[in-house]
Amino acid sequence: MPANHIIDELQWRGLFYQSTDEERLREHLSGGSRTFYVGFDPSADSLTIGNLVPMVVAARLRQYGHRPVILFGGATGLIGDPSGKTSERALLSSDQIAHNLKRHEELMRQFLGSIDGPEPIFVNNYEWVGPLSALELLRDIGKHFSVNEMLRRDSVRTRIESPDQGISFTEFSYLLLQSYDFLHLFQDCDATLQIGASDQWGNIVGGIDLIRRKHNAEVHGLTCPLLTRADGTKFGKSEGGAIWLSADRTSPFTLYQFLINLDDSTVETFVRFFSFQDRPAIEDLLHRHAQAPARRLAQLSIASELTERLHGESARRRAEQASRALFYGDPAKVDLATIQEGFADVPTLDLPRACLTAGIALVELLVDSGLAQSRREAREHLDNGAIRVNGQPASTTSILREEDLLHDSILLLRRGRKHWRMVRVDQP
Repeated sequence: MPANHIIDELQWRGLFYQSTDEERLREHLSGGSRTFYVGFDPSADSLTIGNLVPMVVAARLRQYGHRPVILFGGATGLIGDPSGKTSERALLSSDQIAHNLKRHEELMRQFLGSIDGPEPIFVNNYEWVGPLSALELLRDIGKHFSVNEMLRRDSVRTRIESPDQGISFTEFSYLLLQSYDFLHLFQDCDATLQIGASDQWGNIVGGIDLIRRKHNAEVHGLTCPLLTRADGTKFGKSEGGAIWLSADRTSPFTLYQFLINLDDSTVETFVRFFSFQDRPAIEDLLHRHAQAPARRLAQLSIASELTERLHGESARRRAEQASRALFYGDPAKVDLATIQEGFADVPTLDLPRACLTAGIALVELLVDSGLAQSRREAREHLDNGAIRVNGQPASTTSILREEDLLHDSILLLRRGRKHWRMVRVDQP
């Protein structure tokens, strides 16, 4: 077990956002191995990099000798958490929820499998919520909740104040069910701490209050910050451009590319959040990165570490090799699917094959693709050695033909280090 306190570790990494009384929580976690729980919403068949933040907090608590209970919302997922949402969630079927839960458990077992600590417990809240009757919910749970307090919650108030949306009783009741989860796990597993993202604070406090009212017992809550983009939006499932944790939704190569392309204002957060290197190693890495940002040492380090932790050593190695070949070496050595994946967001020019059959001047193609504004500018870029075709230097006299195509279908044009175009031709 590490020598420092887990709260100090989380605070240094920026993973500590809010908690119940901090000193009492410190004392509680210093008093031996504790059981804590964290829940995941099965609204999609994969988890995202935003979900990885509470997953990492759970892993670190486990490193410090505390036992994790990983809760999958088989029941609450049928309702949907209104927290952080401006509109009603689409309801999923029981079959969809079951499929998503199976995928989530596979991801969690794989992730926690590489972390030392007490054996995790995996539970599905449908086991105890499913048999609960409406009368039992209202009589035994609902009577402990003040509607006045529930209406003051941000997730409820925001929706009520929106004349176009509002909130259904279904989502309004979500707090009762999640609070019941904490009560059940306190009674059944001796769980005394719930962790979650910062948007779960209201739900966590609801469970704490319910346990106090039912058992006159003290339990604790801790939240971590949301992982946000530069514009402040979170990396969620329903937000555009989600980075998924499963390889079939976001490939290891795409994850690796996302991480090595983090800007300098973001990469330190990713390193502190997600790296399992110790503090001296991280501080050294960030210092060396600050001395020479152009070398992108921090981006390369977290890209390699996180890709391997989520997808394994061989996947990480393939992602690194493909990245070097595409952007710094010979793209001809990379398969077509990886090229298309790596350049999915690059502007693309569709060109009739007949143009290459006859031969097309590179000067013209640079203008047509938008890499140059005029033929004169195109020649200047070529004279300055700024243009590469399929990773190879090009000249002002270059004529491109069918034999220059990669995989008989595409050309990759690059100006300088960052400006790319993909030329795509129709199949013969």
